[in-house]
Amino acid sequence: MNLKKIITIASIGLISALVVYGFILIGQIFAENTKFGEKEVYVYIPTDANFDTVKNIVAPYILHMDRFEKVADKMSYPQNVGSGRYLFTKGMNSYDLVKSLRRNLPVNLAFNNQERIENLAGRVGSQIEADSLSLLTSFKDSIFLKENGFNEYNVLAVCIPNTYEIYWNTSADKFRDKMIKEYRKFWNKERVAKAKEQGLTPIEATILASIVHKESVKKDERPRIAGVYLNRLRLGMPLQADPTVIFAIKKKSNDFEQVIKRVFYNDLTMASPYNTYVNTGLPPGPIAMPDITALEAVLNPEKNDFIYFCASVDRFGYHEFAATLSEHNKNAKKYSNWINSQGVKR
Repeated sequence: MNLKKIITIASIGLISALVVYGFILIGQIFAENTKFGEKEVYVYIPTDANFDTVKNIVAPYILHMDRFEKVADKMSYPQNVGSGRYLFTKGMNSYDLVKSLRRNLPVNLAFNNQERIENLAGRVGSQIEADSLSLLTSFKDSIFLKENGFNEYNVLAVCIPNTYEIYWNTSADKFRDKMIKEYRKFWNKERVAKAKEQGLTPIEATILASIVHKESVKKDERPRIAGVYLNRLRLGMPLQADPTVIFAIKKKSNDFEQVIKRVFYNDLTMASPYNTYVNTGLPPGPIAMPDITALEAVLNPEKNDFIYFCASVDRFGYHEFAATLSEHNKNAKKYSNWINSQGVKR
């Protein structure tokens, strides 16, 4: 056999081997490599994770880890690991899996009805990588508070309840900074001017809105309640808002999980800056996170002559309003008799 034939045969053998290897490699790259039953799963890669961390996280979802590693290596993924939230869909191959690990997907972060900044930190911390402690520390940072005109009592006002598209690996400081940006966007010139018409700053409007929010779940009634409280403020009367007393009770006991349905006369005398029966004006901070309808109610209140109101026994969830004390006392007596008949102790 001459040299030419030997070279030809060797070349054919090498090409055949390369073809076979190519088919094997293609099979490893593009063959299905998932083992979960769901249609899709999200994986969360923490900040500062390395490739070993990633493998431990994705292991429950990948059928052949060796194939995944080979493809990841060829795509230079181990040197370019990124933190975030990533989507795996059933039936993905190794190439698709690695490609997915390069597409950080945002979360729709939602919050509302939080009573304190501590509650907000816990709520947000359950939806992004930053934990509640780091979030709380960030919001209570003295430099941040001073630069933006807040204090530890009213900083909850910075967070406008809504749903926000945000990346899971957003840091506590970056989340806080996004909230101050959204706060300034919400409090545009028009809203600031409306608050000023009521004799309020944006923070004061938020504090009053938190009381309105707690007084009624009926959105159509909130402008009327806001009008009553603004009447009291203009007259120099105490707001005498039961929700502020309830907040004071919870704060004193440090138990914000308790449910308080009834306020007694002895509660009205408790010493607390949040007790609007013994203090005139607004409390030092929001007693809850008001939703947009409560904020708009304060900015666009009903013009009325009412000074008093109490819960209605005829229209559940609504209130009876009065312009005189004698009329209010009748409404209050009716409600007191009804609630006594229901056996509500607290």
